[in-house]
Amino acid sequence: MLSVHPKKSSCSCLLMLLSFIFIAVVFNICSARSRTVFDSADKRFQVDADGTVTLKRRVTLREGHNMFSVHAWDSKGKRHTVFNHAMFVPQSESRSALPALECPKSSRGLRRQKREWVAPPIRIEENERGPFPQFLYQIQSSRAKQFKMVYSISGEGADQDPKGLFTVNRNNGSLYVTRPLDREAKDKYVLQAHAETADGKNVEEPMEIIITVGDKNDNTPIFTQNPFLGTVPEASFMTVTATDADKPNTEYADVRYSILSQNPQEPNAAMFTINPVTGGIRVNAAGLDREKYPEYTLEITARDMLGEGRVGTGKAVITVTDSNDHAPQFEKSSYNVSVPENKVGAVVVKMPVTDGDEPHSPAWTAKFRIITGNNGGFFAVNTGTNKQEGIITTVKVLQLGNWPCDRKVPLDFEQNSKFTLLVVAENDVPFDKPLTTSTATVTVNVLDVNEAPVFDPEEKFISTPEDVAVGSELTVYTATDPDTARTQKVTYRVGSDPAAWVSVDGETGLVKVRSPMDRESPFVKDGIYKALILAMDDDPTPATGTGTLVIELKDVNDIAPSIEERAISVCNKESAPVLLSVIDNDGPGFAAPYRVELQGDSKNNWTATMNETKTGIVLRLKIPLERGEYNVVMRVYDNLALYQDNTIRALVCDCTGDDFQCTEKAVAGFGLPGILGILGAILALLVLLLLLLLFARRKRAEKKEPLLADDDIRDNVYYYDEEGGGEDDQDFDLSVLHRGLDNRPDVLRNDMAPTFMPAPQYRPRPANPEEIGTFIDDNLKAADNDPTAPPYDSLLVFDYEGGRSDAGSLSSLNSSSSGDQDYDCLGDWGPRFKKLADMYGGGEDDLL
Repeated sequence: MLSVHPKKSSCSCLLMLLSFIFIAVVFNICSARSRTVFDSADKRFQVDADGTVTLKRRVTLREGHNMFSVHAWDSKGKRHTVFNHAMFVPQSESRSALPALECPKSSRGLRRQKREWVAPPIRIEENERGPFPQFLYQIQSSRAKQFKMVYSISGEGADQDPKGLFTVNRNNGSLYVTRPLDREAKDKYVLQAHAETADGKNVEEPMEIIITVGDKNDNTPIFTQNPFLGTVPEASFMTVTATDADKPNTEYADVRYSILSQNPQEPNAAMFTINPVTGGIRVNAAGLDREKYPEYTLEITARDMLGEGRVGTGKAVITVTDSNDHAPQFEKSSYNVSVPENKVGAVVVKMPVTDGDEPHSPAWTAKFRIITGNNGGFFAVNTGTNKQEGIITTVKVLQLGNWPCDRKVPLDFEQNSKFTLLVVAENDVPFDKPLTTSTATVTVNVLDVNEAPVFDPEEKFISTPEDVAVGSELTVYTATDPDTARTQKVTYRVGSDPAAWVSVDGETGLVKVRSPMDRESPFVKDGIYKALILAMDDDPTPATGTGTLVIELKDVNDIAPSIEERAISVCNKESAPVLLSVIDNDGPGFAAPYRVELQGDSKNNWTATMNETKTGIVLRLKIPLERGEYNVVMRVYDNLALYQDNTIRALVCDCTGDDFQCTEKAVAGFGLPGILGILGAILALLVLLLLLLLFARRKRAEKKEPLLADDDIRDNVYYYDEEGGGEDDQDFDLSVLHRGLDNRPDVLRNDMAPTFMPAPQYRPRPANPEEIGTFIDDNLKAADNDPTAPPYDSLLVFDYEGGRSDAGSLSSLNSSSSGDQDYDCLGDWGPRFKKLADMYGGGEDDLL
């Protein structure tokens, strides 16, 4: 007989051993604990959900008894452990006769009794070989003793993808897995277990079952890149990495690296070494030579299980790059150049270099520095576009003076005519070992050029009253020639003088007033007037300098105040006062406060007073006036009593107060009959005007005046031999010449070559040159008598103007000289036809 004696719990249990194979233990819930889960620390014993302990295999009891522990988890996940004592029980004793150790009943108080069930976490290793389905756990409800229970499961692997991975026996609750699991695909499954009675009554809440998949070393390390590409400039470092899909932070995923082979193996078979943990590859031996062995290929292995497990292979391709072991060398060690002064950005010299390192690599690209001789910083050196050339250029340098007079100045021959620069050549990257750098000496000769005279200061400020007299001396504004090595004369003239107010003496630079100045001129801004003065030297190529003369014009009281408004309108009854604005272009001190006085008859009809600020005039109508326009004369004074008379046109209308309305007076007795009479007179006048126009037009149609009077003799230029406008004159439409024939089918056009007349025979060209003259004469006569040659002797219709033309027939005109013809009538047509009449009517004597 085996019995269990708990030591740390109020629970007791009874065990029975049958032939050392079966043990039945009944656990009675003692403390109203809910969702209790049991597990045995001795794997030879299995504790079911209902508290039944089953002996999984034969057990040998030492001294007739054995001690093992049972763990219990409550619904909150807290574990409870008890130690149990197993004893031998003869097989003959009945299991039912064994006494059951009952737990003392605890007081429930107001606590609600719950019947629940809990399953412990289940662990299954991945890639199990079966057989399948493989038993995992038996689900059993505490109600199974009272009802026939039906079990089912739901969740991932049951009724959700991957479906059918887990199944349950509906009758006894046995849970099975149907195929091998893969932890890398999914490492945990959560199922819900359901228990119902046979008639479908739900007597248990769903129970959560967590199945954890255990890891095995079933994945080979995989390199994250294959091949790995890297560069090795002598002492270098690169890293390769491999990943393992097994569970992280376990031996299954702990990878170690090693180099399997190296190609080529020269000059050392172990040129590289790899860190077995990090995968870092370093150069292990000296002798890398890019010219001989520019590339190495390493075959690398990655093993898990700390280098004892599964193996993956990869490659690392390492390119040997050039190291900076050659310093750039100048092709020439010295240069002697010249550059003009004042020139900024001028290229002084280009200095090419050579470098034995790999072209276009950082170890080959050159850079340059001026290490000595650049006094003042007037030169800068930069690398050319081909990266193998140093270019020295001129720059401006900031010259400090009394603030804000700092300025940038260029090279100046008068300050320094010669510089000796020492330039060194380096690379973009440091040398890998100590090397002797190359230097070049550049001697720069600064050339003198003709510089413009310089005004000192560039802007000269003076102050003078605006009413200064013409011819007054303002100032002497002179410039100096910076070309101290040359003897040159400087002369002056005015460059810009918008108002033509100043003049300058060409020899001395004395500036005088040329014409009266006016501070209120539009050329003056804020009381300042500017004029440009030019200074020129007498070099064959003269240079001109510019200075600005800034004249501050002091204001004087030279402008009398005036009234801005020139016309007003007021009512003649209870008129409202009118405020007039006074303006004065003089500055402060010569304007307000103002005062006003009415002049002449204006005093009788109006009153004028100043407003409170003494800058406006309040004008009021003193007595009612008849409707009409009136002139109001006011004399306005400034604060220095300078005055001016101002005339304001005032329109007075029949209205009251400020409701200004000025309407025309109605005409007495002017009603509807008068309006109708006026409209009738206007209509009669229009009819008469229309008749006059018709009569004048008819009269012009009966008699046409000649274009020119008989005595209108004008001297005009006539063009008699104009032959047309060339190609542009050929753009015409011949169809308009025959436009009228479409409406006169009875007029036939016969301007075509006759087909019934034989053409004359032309003489062929003679072989004897002496007969050319005869050949031309014969063919000319044949052409004159050729009826088939244009123009044809036929009816030529140039235009048809229609029937009933006012023009007479042209058939009376002929070129025959027979008969007498009176051409004197041509003289009546004006001077243009008089010459024609003299030619044809004067006879042969007149022509001679």
